[in-house]
Amino acid sequence: MHGFYRIAAVCPGIKVADVSYNTREIIRCGKSAEQEGAALALFPELCVTGYTCGDLFFQPLLLESAARSVLEIAQAFAQSDMILAVGLPFRSGSRLYNCAAILQHGRICGLTPKTFLPNHREFYEKRNFASGADLLKNGATLPYPGVGDVPVSALYPVNDELIIGVELCQDLWGPIPPSGALALSGANLILNLSASNAIVMKADYRRSLVTGQSARCMAIYAYASAGVGESTMDTVFGGHLIVAENGTVLAENKRFQRTSEIIYADADPARLLMQRLSEGEFQSAPSAGIHPVRLNDVPGVSELKYRTVPRAPFVPSEGADRDAVCREIFQIQCAGLAGRIERSGAKRAVLGLSGGLDSTLALLVTAETFRMLGRPAKDILTLTMPGFGTTGRTRGNAERMAEELGTELRIVDIRQACLQHFKDIGHDPEKTDVTYENTQARERTQILMDEANREQGLVVGTGDLSEIALGWCTYNADHMSMYGVNCGVPKTLVRHIVSWYAERSEGALGGILRDVVATPVSPELLPADKDGHIAQKTEKILGSYDLHDFFLYHFIKYGAPPEKLLFLADFAFRGVFSGEEIRNALAVFLRRFFSQQFKRSCSPDGPKVGSICLSPRADWRMPSDAASSLWTGRI
Repeated sequence: MHGFYRIAAVCPGIKVADVSYNTREIIRCGKSAEQEGAALALFPELCVTGYTCGDLFFQPLLLESAARSVLEIAQAFAQSDMILAVGLPFRSGSRLYNCAAILQHGRICGLTPKTFLPNHREFYEKRNFASGADLLKNGATLPYPGVGDVPVSALYPVNDELIIGVELCQDLWGPIPPSGALALSGANLILNLSASNAIVMKADYRRSLVTGQSARCMAIYAYASAGVGESTMDTVFGGHLIVAENGTVLAENKRFQRTSEIIYADADPARLLMQRLSEGEFQSAPSAGIHPVRLNDVPGVSELKYRTVPRAPFVPSEGADRDAVCREIFQIQCAGLAGRIERSGAKRAVLGLSGGLDSTLALLVTAETFRMLGRPAKDILTLTMPGFGTTGRTRGNAERMAEELGTELRIVDIRQACLQHFKDIGHDPEKTDVTYENTQARERTQILMDEANREQGLVVGTGDLSEIALGWCTYNADHMSMYGVNCGVPKTLVRHIVSWYAERSEGALGGILRDVVATPVSPELLPADKDGHIAQKTEKILGSYDLHDFFLYHFIKYGAPPEKLLFLADFAFRGVFSGEEIRNALAVFLRRFFSQQFKRSCSPDGPKVGSICLSPRADWRMPSDAASSLWTGRI
């Protein structure tokens, strides 16, 4: 099932103190969630009685009815693997606890008492309830009427991928929420049974708490709050439902609904476990010492109905502030280059300008950097070096771009030098093989390096993160520079940033940039076709950069195995690429990613701009001779 589980967050329509009615509605909602394939259904705090019962919580009849209600709910799902988390008031001796009951296979598997009890303004829980902090520390049990001793815990392992942690409402608002300790103890799905009331702007704050805690814990955080069925004597409850995963909201409802409501999210706890291995403090932090209560396994989902898998994970989403994200990336690139220019004492920046995407972004970054430094654009030396595959379109765009930005442009035709080199090494120039291609790339790099020496300049590298990942560069040629400004920017993002810059450019520059974006990606190392158009198209050889960037993101960030990469790509690119195209592209990605590590091991400096980078000094350490068979053999 690739590690996905369907989570249901439920706000049932209840009646305060009408336990029978509430029980029926909870069961009805639970059955709907079960039919939808949910592995878990989360209900609000004290939902079997209502949160706003006040001193009715001191009435034995209400408490006894609540205890019987939870047994009835459990029995209604005796034949189901689905886990339910239901809120109830629970009396043990002379203490009353605000509890979450964890139910599965007709049993009450565990009770989780609330730790932090709000007792200010409209909240007065300490009037009715005791904190269960001492019970959680001691791994205690509570005697449940008609059942016997039920373990007290906040940690419920389900299988190797899914470990549930439970906290209640105010626990999240505390300075050190229990969910933090639960996450350090392994929990990657946090459930919060809540009854948070509605006041102006509180929903925004609540959302920020849920998403923020999911990010801090590298976990899924499911939140279900009491709804409009609660008493409105002094407060109103809106029924807020949220499921967030590592800082991203997967699902959220529209509040103040007059009927029961359920939201669903297909969550991916497996990827969070992998992320915890390489990020955060989960390797070294001590566990909270909470006694776990193991639950039975639950079914995963084979079809993602309640999840979005972005096709371009590196590119700002539609809901993001696109301008702010692109500007931030651009500024990071500029700041990195500015620091290197200042500290190296370079008098000029030297850059090879092909008219393609990567060199275009590198030039835009360099031009902005020199503006930041108060240096004239003429201090930027751009060289266009036409070879055997250079087309009029790319050369024209390169020359016009240099003119629009005010840089010095030099045109150095490399064809005669390359023919001489072929003669020197005895290579037939009619044989358009890898030697034919790489000779041109190395000739261009030699010219750039020599010009930088002559001008006391610094060669600005243009290669992007996707090319670095795939090794789609010539060793000791375009693979090398003195500072690689694009090394943290994958191809899909390069295209996006150049488009963004074009939208903000006046005059002819915007049109040139738009044509660069529309130009097929190519190293132009093979002769053009009979019409003078680009014949060597990178994506015809490697597969789409959309796919390669997609694989790169999920492979590096979450350690997704080949089967999961195929599953995610099939889902994300349905109707765009065939299964065979996706499979072929993945085979190329894995083969090249492993075989080309030697190029990454000696790559030049450059700025990291996002969460994924392949610098051998900082982010990615891998032996150059590592075998790929474990991965390629599973495609």
